[in-house]
Amino acid sequence: MSVRREQPVKDNAGRTSRKLYIETYGCQMNVNDSEIVAAVMVQNGFELVEKPEMADLILVNTCSIRENAELRVRVRLRELGSLRKTNPDTRIGVIGCMAERLKEKLLEEDRSVDLVVGPDAYRDLPKLMWQVESGQKAVNVLLSEEETYADITPVRLDANKISAFVSIMRGCNNYCAYCVVPFTRGRERSRDPDTILREIEELASAGYREITLLGQNVDSYSWGKNGEVLTFSGLLARVASGFPEIRIRFSTSHPKDMGDDVLLTMAAYDNICKSIHLPVQSGSTRILSLMKRRYSREEYMQRIEAIRQILPDCSVSTDIIAGFCTETEEDHQQTLSLMQWVGYDYAFMFKYSERPGTFAARKYTDDVPEEIKIRRLNEIIALQSQLSYKSKQQDVDKIYEVLVEGRSRKSADEFVGRTSQNKVVVFPRGTSKPGDLVRVKIHGFTSATLLGNLI
Repeated sequence: MSVRREQPVKDNAGRTSRKLYIETYGCQMNVNDSEIVAAVMVQNGFELVEKPEMADLILVNTCSIRENAELRVRVRLRELGSLRKTNPDTRIGVIGCMAERLKEKLLEEDRSVDLVVGPDAYRDLPKLMWQVESGQKAVNVLLSEEETYADITPVRLDANKISAFVSIMRGCNNYCAYCVVPFTRGRERSRDPDTILREIEELASAGYREITLLGQNVDSYSWGKNGEVLTFSGLLARVASGFPEIRIRFSTSHPKDMGDDVLLTMAAYDNICKSIHLPVQSGSTRILSLMKRRYSREEYMQRIEAIRQILPDCSVSTDIIAGFCTETEEDHQQTLSLMQWVGYDYAFMFKYSERPGTFAARKYTDDVPEEIKIRRLNEIIALQSQLSYKSKQQDVDKIYEVLVEGRSRKSADEFVGRTSQNKVVVFPRGTSKPGDLVRVKIHGFTSATLLGNLI
């Protein structure tokens, strides 16, 4: 990731700009946070570079949602620490959710780490960096009930300049039994809609063609002013009507909060993409109750039925956890049957990973044997492969409007883009160019993409 500058930038002390490399793990929110961090640091005399070997400061933006995510970061930190053999002055910082969860413990466990900063303390990074440069370790993991970074214009790190993420809220109030997010990102707070619209206006002026509104639970967005409350459906309508030339996506929705008002708003505007990510986690009402998801299997199915009725051409994706505490074979079969009933277009599937500090870790026993978790996860993956195949098969001979993102990985003669339903399409480039909206007729598919021809 880099932002190139023709002339060196100098900080307030007159020094040539120091160089920063950011590496990001985890969700879309982390990607957006890295762009906020980049903006803060560029404003304070840092220049972004593409390789860690070029950097004076390396920041690793981390995820704590699963144990494997943290293990990947630990391995990467050891690799990055070895760079000090050739550049002893290189500083390494851990930011994001893993920093918030482990705090000072990270400094104790990894001597190569100089800096630990949580998701609500990014404004403090320049001051903390001065502390590090004076030879000290630095930590700020204070969570905020107000911070939204609404006044910071992110430095866009995506080179294609086609799509961008815009955060509309931070934090989460749901406290699902298995989830660490409320502990690493704090309480839920929504962002002033005027600042959201202003950021999108800047993106539109820069030529961006698609934005994704981000929140841990976008459906609970709520901004009050002068006795009036703007909900997510209202914000969505404002964005869609204000920027008809831009495609609008959003993520993530919660089944207990997604009302028909959001679906009706999606139906009312052509530029709101017809794609919904609606995590189910389990098809068993008993397990959902233990997970503290606050909806039943039947209530989830009612949401799917509403989507099918109001948005018949909408794609639906999901998250599924295999092997949660006390999950029986009957619970597992209920998950498989729900998947079959919904017919998800795609899914993110994982075996349960106990996270320290969560309700499940404190109150439940992680009692499903590892081999059973793996077997159940494999069955879920196998079923989803069938459902994804069927979904793609049904797309053959259909015509979709596709936003061109760039050349495909395999051929310079082909472009890749996405449909409104968030399905990837590869097609001959013809006279089209990145950023164009083109009509493509689907003639085939692979395991990962649809194949089409320009009309």
